[in-house]
Amino acid sequence: MTVHTVHSPLPPTLAAWAEGVVGPLRSVRDLPRPRPASRVWELTSGTGRAFLKVASTPAFYALETRAYREAAPALERDSVPRLLETDARHRALLLSAVPGRPVRSLALTPGRRRALHRRAGAWLCRFHGDARDLTARDRAEAADEVERAVLEAEAHLARAGNLIGPAERDVVRRHAAVLALLGPLPAGYAHGDYQERNWLYDTATGALAVVGLERARPHAAVFDVVRLACGPWARWPELKTAFLDGFGRGLTGEEEAALRCLSALDAASAVARGLLHEEPRVVARGRTALDRLLEGNAV
Repeated sequence: MTVHTVHSPLPPTLAAWAEGVVGPLRSVRDLPRPRPASRVWELTSGTGRAFLKVASTPAFYALETRAYREAAPALERDSVPRLLETDARHRALLLSAVPGRPVRSLALTPGRRRALHRRAGAWLCRFHGDARDLTARDRAEAADEVERAVLEAEAHLARAGNLIGPAERDVVRRHAAVLALLGPLPAGYAHGDYQERNWLYDTATGALAVVGLERARPHAAVFDVVRLACGPWARWPELKTAFLDGFGRGLTGEEEAALRCLSALDAASAVARGLLHEEPRVVARGRTALDRLLEGNAV
């Protein structure tokens, strides 16, 4: 059967590799990605749908592979793709399809949105796992990630140039200094990019599936709610309440402080990264978060 491709064609070597796992391909569809270096194709075959992803870097390939092998198996079936096969030479992962539609494409009622965030909190709790199961190396890596966020603040400010003004730079630096002084934070196996763009929601069943595990690694547990706090929670505070209800606990005082600090550093990173990659939307996200912090608003 002829394979139909759209946009970027699937390289023959990867097509042959995928067919060795799922059988002859009936169609191939190239999917848009927020990061150009990362490529994803939707495949259909006699066994159904699957996704072939080529990681943008060896580091992202290693992180995502580990996440699917070590963290994902503890989750409910169909709440995260299954890892069907990997190819280290091409940094390729073959993943099962999961039910649901991208949350960004859905018009949700306030009640549905609260239910979604409650489910997202429960999903993240299971993904983080029990802190007691973290190895000494995992805990050290989590602490290193927080320290790295502090140390990278100046680099983000330098790359952002005049898009971040003097007062905002002071805000970022003050929050970096506070984060550096905080004690050890509760750690977990973090998703790394936990936000609505990586959620698939089945409105008929209320089921949630989560994708995009290429940044998963040991980190402070609170790191996973930074994008939510700077995004939907800023507009609808009740979503934070629903999320934490599903998560099974509130944030500690130190985590609340860390959330504010990490939000400032993430905002500076977003402005710098958006400028580098010519992504106005990312710059705008960072600017909005900085404006809120400058005004003294809670994240």
